[in-house]
Amino acid sequence: MSSPAAPDRDPGLQPERTHLAWRRTTLSATVAAVLAVRTALHTGASPAGAVAAAACCVLWLTFLTLAHRRIRTLASAASPPALSPAHATAAALGTVAMAVCGAVLVL
Repeated sequence: MSSPAAPDRDPGLQPERTHLAWRRTTLSATVAAVLAVRTALHTGASPAGAVAAAACCVLWLTFLTLAHRRIRTLASAASPPALSPAHATAAALGTVAMAVCGAVLVL
C-alpha cells in the first residue's frame, strides 16, 4: 500500500512568515526605543540616561534600516537569498545592545 503523495510545498509561505517576523521584531524595537526615551525624560536628564536613550535611538534606526532591506529582498525575489552572516550578526548584536541600553536606563 503506497502512502498518499505529500502536497507540494508553497514556496511563498516561508518568505511571508519571515517578512511578518521582521515586521514584528521592528515593532518591538520601536516600542523599546520609545520607552527608553520616555524613561530617560521622566527620570531627569542625567548624562548617562541621555547617552543610553540616544544609543537606543541610533540602534533602532540601524535595525530599522536592516529590517527594511531584508523585507525588500524578500519581496523582490521569487527565491530570496539567505541572510548574510554579517547582517544576522549585526541584527543580533544590535538587539543585545538595545537591551543593555534599556537596562542602563532602568537601573
